[in-house]
Parts: sequence; C-alpha cells; structure tokens
Amino acid sequence: MTDALPTVLLDLDGTLTDSAALITEHLAAAIAGAGGPVFTPAQLLPLVGPPFEYALPELGLTDEQVAATVTAYRSSYGAVAATNTPLYPGITDLLDRLSGFRLALATAKPERLAAEIVDGLGLTRHFALVGGSDPVAGRVGKGPVVGSVLERLGLDPARDPVVMVGDRHHDVEGAAEHGVPTIGVSWGYATSPEELADAALVVADVDALAEALLSWRASGSVRFRKATMLP
Repeated sequence: MTDALPTVLLDLDGTLTDSAALITEHLAAAIAGAGGPVFTPAQLLPLVGPPFEYALPELGLTDEQVAATVTAYRSSYGAVAATNTPLYPGITDLLDRLSGFRLALATAKPERLAAEIVDGLGLTRHFALVGGSDPVAGRVGKGPVVGSVLERLGLDPARDPVVMVGDRHHDVEGAAEHGVPTIGVSWGYATSPEELADAALVVADVDALAEALLSWRASGSVRFRKATMLP
C-alpha cells in the first residue's frame, strides 16, 4: 500500500441504512399509481439497490409507466427519506472507528437525495464526498457513480488504496469496472449467497467489517480471502 490515505467507498441502502421497508412502500404506491401491477413490498425487495430506470422494465412496465413511477416515487419518498431512514445498528460507531480512512459514499441513489439522507442522519462530517447518480449528467448505475467518485477525489486504484463496501452484486460489479475490490456485507439485501460470490470478502457484521478494514490498512496490502456468504 502506498503512503496515500486509504479510501473506503460505502454503499448506502442495505449497507449503512435499513431502508427497504420505506423504499418498497413508496415504490409499490408509485407503480400502482402509474397503472402498473400491484406488488407487495417483499416482491419489490430485489429492486432495492439497482437504478429503477433499469429494474422497473423487468417488471413489465412500459416506458411511460417507468417514467411516471420514478417521478412519483422520488416525490413521495424524497419528502420523507431524510427523516425516516433508519441506520443499521452499530453504523455510527463504525464510522467513528474508521476515522483514519477517507470515507466516501457511492450510491445509485440520486446524489442530492443521498446527501439529504446523510445529513438527516447526522453523518455528513464523516464523508469526504457523497457521490450518487445524476441522470441529467448521464451518471446512472454503480459503475458510473464509482468512476465519478474516484475522479472527483483524484484517485487511481492502480496507485491508491481503495476498497468498496456494499451488499449487492451491483456494488461488486460497478467497483470492479474500475479495478476496485469489494467487501460484501451479508446483512443487506442480496437475494442469494451467490450474489456476492465475486466480492473479495463477505463479512457477517459491523465489527467484522471494521476489523477487515483496519487489518487492510495495517497490513500494507489487500489481503482479503475469497468470499463466502456468512450467516
């Protein structure tokens, strides 16, 4: 590892926040309001993480219904997300323990909304950058978001120590596009153990994540073992 400050890119939904109940409630209402099928929150759980612009057509929605759903969802969910999104237990302590790292958020959520949520949770001080999607700029999906965060922080993963932390395969794949390894967290919204098979490591709880990151910083190299999904 170089002398550069090690950087940890953190996903939001399913990694820092247990936001599925709130997201799926508002998404189900938005889909129904756009004339789509009626879904239960459990049926929509796999959609927590990837951009809705990509995921909603797979539910059989037309382009017009997708656009109407996204607009309605962002209006209703955005009005309450900053005040009603819960953190997973131990996350605040985790971020305190990682004070020796540069932390940045890398989420598929719209960047402005992500910043509002982080601020509402009182976590802004922990992050050098809150990075998210920006459809107007053509930045949609985890790969472009990770690339944007790296660029804005002036990081080159071939030279600088960087790792991603996330709960879905989109995190693993998006980070891998830029040569960044991922630590998967098993408390999130992965739909099967295989979803995180390409992560460098999968951890079962917040303490294990902190220990893995502190060991990475101290060892001077990324020494993760091949991932297995932990209970």
